[in-house]
Amino acid sequence: MAVARERLREQLASTIGPAPWYWKTFPAITSSSGQRLVWTYHGESGPLGYLVSLGLEQEPERPRLALNTYSRPFLVPRAQLGIWCPEGRNLRLTCFDPDQLKAFDFAEIAGWFKQSSERIYAATPPVADFEVPAALAPGVSKIEVPLEMQTLEELIVPTSYVPTSYAAQGDDGAAMALFVFYLHAGLVEVLPQKWLAPNKTDVAKQWITRAARDPESHRIFGDGIKMRGFLLNEDGCSLEGWLDES
Repeated sequence: MAVARERLREQLASTIGPAPWYWKTFPAITSSSGQRLVWTYHGESGPLGYLVSLGLEQEPERPRLALNTYSRPFLVPRAQLGIWCPEGRNLRLTCFDPDQLKAFDFAEIAGWFKQSSERIYAATPPVADFEVPAALAPGVSKIEVPLEMQTLEELIVPTSYVPTSYAAQGDDGAAMALFVFYLHAGLVEVLPQKWLAPNKTDVAKQWITRAARDPESHRIFGDGIKMRGFLLNEDGCSLEGWLDES
């Protein structure tokens, strides 16, 4: 079945990518009590450079949450806010209740936070938090998902990839993978991106930043740094073509 690539390009424009580069794609947040929260990007310089904060619409200068580079927010049904980010050799998925987030002063994070390995800062602990090894073998694995996050059916997470099952993968391996989390089912499917070979891809310079599934064709598409919009084949691991091609 032919996939309408113009439609995918439109969907891709609003697909969530990592902080801070894609902060304008971050989802609008409305809490269970009806409070609206907005994202603010703090520019490229100064003690808050490259950080993105979340605050109430009427007081964005009083942050409730701050995100460092590579973090991505996502909506969890029933008005929860999820965040995923790299955490050492793991992928961290966490969830906050926006109504519980307490305000803090920017002085608490000025200077040190942007230079640290910490990806998320909040004065309130998350309601759920778990990690998955970023070196899981290809295929489907069972995972323990906190109850608070089981209302989300699917989350697609791109990551650099060196699986422990075949560390000496050579030219036949993949420099990146898509981790497709089926949180409602307690499963994750690892899809190595075989078209991004380790000997041809420098993930420090060229990497997938975001990916999504087309609800009509069920095919995965995405784009990245120094990477055109792409469409994957049905296996989710190989490249069919580019979205800017007819």
